[in-house]
Amino acid sequence: MTDQYEQTLAGRVALVTGASRGIGAAVALAYARAGAHVVLTARNTKALEGLDDQIRAQGGAATLIPLDLLDHDKIDAMGPALAEKFGRLDIFVGNAGMLGTLAPLGHINAKEWDRVIALNLTANFRLIRTLDPLLRASDAGRVIFVTSGAAEGYRAYWGAYAASKAGLESLARTYKAETDKTNIRVNLVDPGRVRTAMRAEAFPGEDPQTLVTPDRIVQTFLDLAGPSCAKHGERVRAQG
Repeated sequence: MTDQYEQTLAGRVALVTGASRGIGAAVALAYARAGAHVVLTARNTKALEGLDDQIRAQGGAATLIPLDLLDHDKIDAMGPALAEKFGRLDIFVGNAGMLGTLAPLGHINAKEWDRVIALNLTANFRLIRTLDPLLRASDAGRVIFVTSGAAEGYRAYWGAYAASKAGLESLARTYKAETDKTNIRVNLVDPGRVRTAMRAEAFPGEDPQTLVTPDRIVQTFLDLAGPSCAKHGERVRAQG
């Protein structure tokens, strides 16, 4: 196993959603290198298996949970399943997200609006609900939600995505307030401009070579996942 990140997460159990590509895959690889057993969740089973091969080739360990997070009833079953296998959860990274169509509010398809909110916001609520007992069972539960600059300011045509991320930030701060007297720490990460498929979808004319790759921002996720992290309720920019 490479020693790029040292064994800062040795023995920890980490769940990463949207782990099949982009930021989620990079974070999962970094956590595995740092010694964590990573639980990988995404819809694309083949992509998860490919990531599992990379992790095992580096001497790491992973558990795959192919899952569409729009199926909220299956999210509810995740907590009991992880409790039976591990008895606790040390790290939860809520990374999975959907952009939706960028359009004026009056033109957004109502069903698509519902899907964006259901994945970016409601799924994370359901995950908190099912994972909360496991995070409380950890000696240092760490929760990291991936947000966006779209949650701040005024950005035309980004209605569904911006509203979902603003709601996610409020959800995270609520959970922070509810866990102040526990070993859990809850934070948000704004990745900034990163070379991902979602970024290309949002800005098709942008030169991807001007963007950092996901592996360049994983140190922020490593810092927030560690047992010694004292940050709680903060919005951390991964770049600058």
